[in-house]
Amino acid sequence: MVKRSEHVEQREFVQWFRHTYKDVRIFAIPNGGARSRSAGAKFKIEGVSAGVPDLYVPAWKLWIEMKREKGGTTSSVQRDWLNYLIGIGDTAMVCRGCADAIKKVTTFKC
Repeated sequence: MVKRSEHVEQREFVQWFRHTYKDVRIFAIPNGGARSRSAGAKFKIEGVSAGVPDLYVPAWKLWIEMKREKGGTTSSVQRDWLNYLIGIGDTAMVCRGCADAIKKVTTFKC
């Protein structure tokens, strides 16, 4: 069985979310990926912060950190952000693949 990338898992989850909750907005936080040193410096000055979760649903104050179904761990800076967001009253979750994200979001909304 081939491991699906975090990108594929996130893409499929966002497609499901937008189809399921048509009137609720979700967007990605562009923190990951390879960049040049100058691009990284530019983004940092503009406010990009390492460790911020991958997705945000403003209407629900919900932050989602996507990981592959198998493997992939949260870094200490990601855990720090998750704890901070929970501490200020938002909901933050780590989802291991699209199916896990669908299950957790569906449960969260019930």
